[in-house]
Amino acid sequence: MHRIFNSDSSMHSPLPLKYLTGYPAETISHVERIISDERLGQILLHKYPNTHEIRTDKQLYEYSVDLKNQYMSKAQPLNRVQYDSKIKVIQHALGQHHYIKRVQGNRIKAVNEIKIASLFRIAPEAFLKMIIVHELSHFREKEHNKSFYQLCRHMEPNYHQYEFDLRLYLTHLDLYGELYL
Repeated sequence: MHRIFNSDSSMHSPLPLKYLTGYPAETISHVERIISDERLGQILLHKYPNTHEIRTDKQLYEYSVDLKNQYMSKAQPLNRVQYDSKIKVIQHALGQHHYIKRVQGNRIKAVNEIKIASLFRIAPEAFLKMIIVHELSHFREKEHNKSFYQLCRHMEPNYHQYEFDLRLYLTHLDLYGELYL
């Protein structure tokens, strides 16, 4: 059981709410109540009862290319997409995008690739889509600015809700381990 202590207490909350930094105190307090009532997993499973079936790098590539072609057809081709076990969520990375220029003979070849943390092999599709949309958006907008988030919402109108719910999912993983087996 996880105990919650208010800010007046000499003890601090033992909850790993590191994924919720920057959210309003009222939101964090609400999440703490849900956790103290041991309802976080139940809420997530109710909202996202199933995981996706995109298990291989080939399936992930095809899924990502479909999204890219649907919303960013004029952008440069996506060369590679793969799950990567070296990406550590603790370092606040869920995925990575790379735009690499290589010289081949007298030509410059550009390579666009995305790597997704392998813990998302077994997760709700909404979370996987949110991460891919985020990384695809970086090919057009390098910074997390207004244009970047507009592009994210263009590709996935529920982007911000999925991002918040993903943060709750990561909190659940820290507290209890896997939700989907």
